Amino acid sequence: MAISWDKVIETLTDFARSNALKWGWGLLFLVGGWWLGKWRAWSQWRKKDFLGRLNVSLNMICNGKLLIRTIVEKSLEEVFLNALAVRTVRKAANRTTEANPLLPLPRDDIWYILNSVLNEVAERFSAGEIRRDMGIAVTTQHYLICLTRERAGDVKTQKVRAMLIRKDLLLNLPDEMPQLESPNHETRFRTLQFMAALYKKEPSQFLGMDISL
Repeated sequence: MAISWDKVIETLTDFARSNALKWGWGLLFLVGGWWLGKWRAWSQWRKKDFLGRLNVSLNMICNGKLLIRTIVEKSLEEVFLNALAVRTVRKAANRTTEANPLLPLPRDDIWYILNSVLNEVAERFSAGEIRRDMGIAVTTQHYLICLTRERAGDVKTQKVRAMLIRKDLLLNLPDEMPQLESPNHETRFRTLQFMAALYKKEPSQFLGMDISL
């Protein structure tokens, strides 16, 4: 049977006309979503706002100098694995101030949120725990974790930061500012001082863990 090309063209034309509105809206949403994503990325970069990231920061004082080292950095979604927990952390991060950098997490949620961070850290030092269980000589120290968003001073990037520090160091910080690797680390020492004072009053804002090596 011969194909009627006029009929085919007419059918395709009718189909295109009847679906033009749907296609138009689909294209509009596609372009709009792409543009919005680009705009958000540009805005975050301009503000150095990376609040979708969690940085686990080891804080130590060695030979009189404050050292800050990253243990791990991941997206909030990779760490907390629950959309509600992620929203809770982001909401709390937006409520910190220059005077109080600790995230004001709901009291009933603090342990669960901090435990997710603890699990990320513990995974990186699991070999030490196995060695300790096997009776092999290891060194074990007790650390504290809390969540902050530092706003004071010249903080280069805005992130949710999990502060990791030896408990004995936090409770025995020097009275004087230690030597700094960078001038903007003065903010970090002020944060640690705030943490030390808060731990004495509200230890529930922190979670402790042993790390063995």
